[in-house]
Amino acid sequence: MTKENYFKVGTIVNTHGIRGEVKILAITDFAAERFKKGAELQIETKQGFVPVKVQSSRLHKNMWLVLFEGVTNINDIEKYKTDDVYVYGESRDTLGDDEYYYDEIIDSRVFDLEGHDIGVVSEIMTTGANDVWIVKRPGQSDALIPMIDDVVKTVDVANKRITIDALEGLLD
Repeated sequence: MTKENYFKVGTIVNTHGIRGEVKILAITDFAAERFKKGAELQIETKQGFVPVKVQSSRLHKNMWLVLFEGVTNINDIEKYKTDDVYVYGESRDTLGDDEYYYDEIIDSRVFDLEGHDIGVVSEIMTTGANDVWIVKRPGQSDALIPMIDDVVKTVDVANKRITIDALEGLLD
């Protein structure tokens, strides 16, 4: 199993209480699925991946509070603070057309219809209505690209290349 088959779903930002729960900042649209009871995850440590199974989870103040099976107190889990949490690739759902995983979009190059290089997607903001891609531009402020059909024309996941219609005012 190489790392390429692992997909980051969150980061353990802290412990919660003394029973061994951890606070996870999720970076997945499928957090309820990823952190449900029985879900199998991998914690990336300096020594490699550590498999864990979710015993319980709940959403609390935009963080997921997760208890892993076999963890009974804070001492069992504290060493994982700041470690990233992954799901193994084969357990990743197939998405519909025009749906993408964050890691497929982040670090993609963005071009306009004329082929001008606009920048690189650095992060994704979830707004409720649609995602907004934050594009780092050299020597300019970040561009905010809404993930809507009028703007995003093509997404080439394999080549990490996105083509957009830079509507008037979009890049100002």
